Amino acid sequence: MPVVQPETQYATAGDLFIAYQVVGGGPMDLVFVPSFANPIDLMWQQPAYARFLERLAGFSRLVLFDKRGSGRSAAGPDFEGATLEGWMEDIRIVMEAIGSERAALLGFDAGGPLAMLFASTYPERTSALVLLGTWARLVRAADYPFGLEPDGVPTFLDSFEQRWGTGANLARTAPSLAHDERVRRWYAQYERAGNMPRVARQVVRMCIDTDIRHVLPAVRVPTLILHRSGDRTQEVEHGRYLARHIPVARWVELPGDDHLPWAGDQDAIVGQLREFLARVGPPAELDRVLATVLFTDIVGSTERAATLGDRAWRALLDTHYGIVRRELERHRGREVKTMGDGFLATFDGPARAIRCACAIRDAVRSLGIQIRAGLHTGECELMQDDVGGIAVHIGARVVATAAPSEVLVSSTVKDLVAGSGLRFSDRGKHHLRGVAGEWHLFAVEG
Repeated sequence: MPVVQPETQYATAGDLFIAYQVVGGGPMDLVFVPSFANPIDLMWQQPAYARFLERLAGFSRLVLFDKRGSGRSAAGPDFEGATLEGWMEDIRIVMEAIGSERAALLGFDAGGPLAMLFASTYPERTSALVLLGTWARLVRAADYPFGLEPDGVPTFLDSFEQRWGTGANLARTAPSLAHDERVRRWYAQYERAGNMPRVARQVVRMCIDTDIRHVLPAVRVPTLILHRSGDRTQEVEHGRYLARHIPVARWVELPGDDHLPWAGDQDAIVGQLREFLARVGPPAELDRVLATVLFTDIVGSTERAATLGDRAWRALLDTHYGIVRRELERHRGREVKTMGDGFLATFDGPARAIRCACAIRDAVRSLGIQIRAGLHTGECELMQDDVGGIAVHIGARVVATAAPSEVLVSSTVKDLVAGSGLRFSDRGKHHLRGVAGEWHLFAVEG
């Protein structure tokens, strides 16, 4: 018996309204993390798409949502554009609204990087991860020999914007259906309801600027990677790369040219997904998590302490501590420890970590002092009230390289905040003491 289209509801957080639907009553929550513009109300108007969702809801409590700023999800006055960090927050907001403590994530296309980032940041809330037709980066590089040619990106974006909302994209995303005029008209309406052409272009630009390859080793939940061998939108090498770099991932390459999961042989996809999720066991003990580490220290603290004397220095330091703690609370950072005049804190979002560092830098100037700050995102070991691991060592080396009043970040951090509006100046490649290889560092502007 067909599933009746579920009611669209809203999860709220401040000025944000995230539209979502819940359908099915299976034993596992499954959050479908779609591409960037995927209006949930129109999904059900396409029979093939509705059948795909009905089958997922047949063995799960299926959760659908529109990302902030697209579809039925309104953007608040503070909306700065599409970011992985903001979209990750949308998943958390919706899960809390429906009372879901843990869920499996199905990340499709641009939803894949988001799902991987969520699973590695919140492994305690992720029971499993399924990646479908997705990628770690979209543009070719010397160590990533597939995807878009860098020189061809402007032309690609122009063409993408011109095709958006016309139905022309169906020739690449679902070639098996491109001849069906009814599907083509629906697909054109579907895109238009998702976003305006210029906004869609901006979101694709954000995706092109994103690189989550350094996140992949931190994905430690049970993972299934599905990719069609002839996918015309995201070539299969993207999926093979993920399979090689995510620990203990299961790789399944399926025949077919369609990119959209509900087009072509959807039975093979649903079957693989259902079989995989049925075998997911109880959660493993949590000892690692992806986090952004922030180190700060006061510039010239020894000389300043000698000039002021012990009592005055102690009073200045206490005021400094108060400022740092206020900004950590405001930006949802977690204080790990103080180290003399410095702080170590962690964040579950790199953009908030950067903004917190800049706020601290600006606020302490009223005390007549300067700080330097260093940030890196990576897998951290959880050690009671402390954190450890190579990511922490890298963060400590980054701050040691920073100039007075400079907020310095690793390339990993920069690659994760695409679309945030944050701007950076290139500080070149550096050898960080005790850390192998060269590290590309960037200073936050402003």
